[in-house]
Amino acid sequence: MRYYLFLWSICLLTACQDTATSTEMNADTRSTATPTNMQYDNYPNYEGNDLGVRYKPTKTTIKVWSPAAEAMTLRIYEAGEGGEAVQTIEQTKQQNKVWGYELEGDWKDKYYTVQAKVEGEWLQETADPYAKAVGINGYRAMIVDLDSTDPEDWSEDKRPPLGNFTDMIIYELHVRDMSIHPSSGIENKGKFLGLVEAGTRSPKGESTGLDHFKELGVTHIHLLPSFNFMPRSVDEKNPDAKYNWGYDPQHYSVPEGAYATDPYDGNNRITEFKKMVQAFHNNGLRVVLDVVYNHTGETENSVFNQVVPGYYYRHNADGTWSNASGCGNETASERAMMRKFMLESMKYWVEEYHIDGFRVDLMAIHDIETMNLITKELHKIDPSIFVYGEGWTAGDSPLPVEKRALKAHGQQLENIAVFSDDLRDGLKGSVFEHEARGFVSGQAGTEESIKFGIVASTQHPQVDYEKVNYSDAPYANHPTETISYVSCHDNHTLFDKLAISCADVSEEDRLKMHRLANTIVLTSQGVPFLHAGTDLARTKEGVENSFESPDAINQIDWERKSAYKAHFDYYKQLIQLRKKHPAFRMPSTEMVQQHLKFLEVDKELVLAYQLSDNANGDSWKNILVLLNGNKEEVVIKTPPGGWSVVLRGDKINEKGLAKAAAGQVLVPAMGAMILRQ
Repeated sequence: MRYYLFLWSICLLTACQDTATSTEMNADTRSTATPTNMQYDNYPNYEGNDLGVRYKPTKTTIKVWSPAAEAMTLRIYEAGEGGEAVQTIEQTKQQNKVWGYELEGDWKDKYYTVQAKVEGEWLQETADPYAKAVGINGYRAMIVDLDSTDPEDWSEDKRPPLGNFTDMIIYELHVRDMSIHPSSGIENKGKFLGLVEAGTRSPKGESTGLDHFKELGVTHIHLLPSFNFMPRSVDEKNPDAKYNWGYDPQHYSVPEGAYATDPYDGNNRITEFKKMVQAFHNNGLRVVLDVVYNHTGETENSVFNQVVPGYYYRHNADGTWSNASGCGNETASERAMMRKFMLESMKYWVEEYHIDGFRVDLMAIHDIETMNLITKELHKIDPSIFVYGEGWTAGDSPLPVEKRALKAHGQQLENIAVFSDDLRDGLKGSVFEHEARGFVSGQAGTEESIKFGIVASTQHPQVDYEKVNYSDAPYANHPTETISYVSCHDNHTLFDKLAISCADVSEEDRLKMHRLANTIVLTSQGVPFLHAGTDLARTKEGVENSFESPDAINQIDWERKSAYKAHFDYYKQLIQLRKKHPAFRMPSTEMVQQHLKFLEVDKELVLAYQLSDNANGDSWKNILVLLNGNKEEVVIKTPPGGWSVVLRGDKINEKGLAKAAAGQVLVPAMGAMILRQ
């Protein structure tokens, strides 16, 4: 088995912002706060589920797990920054390695910090790692009455229906990108609430934002990191000053204040996040949260490390921070209390915020046991919660390879999907080689990688796995465990990748390639995933890694919806085609093996397959999918019987575009053709 461990340049630059200037992230820097014995396994675990704040109008309880601490100080403040503590409580004794504080009376909306004394030295005053609310820029935690943050009718909020995971169509977006351009027509620009404003229109009358998502027909909105990230990435006091994707975690269980209308009030961001989720649900859309538990934005000075020095991280043999994230540190999911933290945090997002799924950043840094436990526990709450992640790391790790949640170990992961980089790079060429081409741009030899993507990385007798670009064996137990995609926030947009790799080709032809790529994604088995704006031929002006580029690069320009109207209409119709025909979204490997058969073709860059016998209960008895990556039309022989053409090039009509000629059809250059019986 080839373990395709990506040394992600994107992670080195994006998931860990400002690493070049953060001395604590230097690989040669030792963790001075780390106990010299490194005997973290001897620390007693805490089995309770009440770490952090438990608020009542008559009494507030705060508990902090810190077995390394010899003393602990709690400070209460009136505001999220500034001013002196209104109360200070010092303790020198703990019970079961948990420092507990009981505050009599009503402490709602007060802010607090903790400070631990370890090996005779006081560490930094810090917010609680288990914080559920924070003040401006996350420097202080807040005592929150969560019930008071619920919007009206929150208890009646329901997830939109979902049959199978393969019924999903994921749309990945950044909160700010969708609304910040003047053409968005959105009032709450760059805010959670801006994503769900109804009735917004571009200057030419095209729907934007929420109405656009509904018009397009996607089912799930994937939010790039929306938990609280480091103020060096985005200052909540001045969110317009600097752009960032947010892969720089500070507080994992608190919404980011830069996306709230009042980041100073710890309640505001919670309520507005809930209102956003509620509005999405009311409009038939589920919400996926991008989570980054694999590393923290700070290392030595992180909230974890100021409470239990060293424990939450992996270390090299010499005591230095291990760095599989490419960001200066990596968390240790195999340790009991880190595993507990991840599980409780994700359950909290599901139960408190009604989140419907998670995309796990650099999931292979986490161990298989932890990921399986998390999914098992989430499915006890609701089996329709979807978990998927990147099946690779950004570097080596002390965690043994056989324990990592790698793509290659996908069959050991239970109900967890992984991204198919095989299909992605097979379609458009390597993301690391900017001028590399793929199937849609005329690169011969990519056919088997596309077939592998079409069957969603599962076992199929007609796939020659030795010819697949990155994988020499299937890694998905079922199609539900593969994310089929060609582009995401990382690397170039599809439009820009094709412009660079096919600079000698007209934009008209590159748009044909663009549509062919996502035609393959949206007609393949598996769970399709679209990068926001791909339906508008989105460009970032050739910028590959836009994690801190300005709005001018990252924003969605809604004027493109009019300029590329035919392109958008094609995507909308293609999504409807998939949603109406379950043959394209079979939920089991056995069903795919039974109903999907590749046809023999005698030309490079041409693929043909048939979905037979009302696959997955489809109303169409047989469906023929023909794919042509050549720059010229090709003739493909068709199976016997009368066939009706429903898709050809950039035209789609379920009722039929034309009757196919008996025995063979002409498939357009850089295009697809779908026929049905």
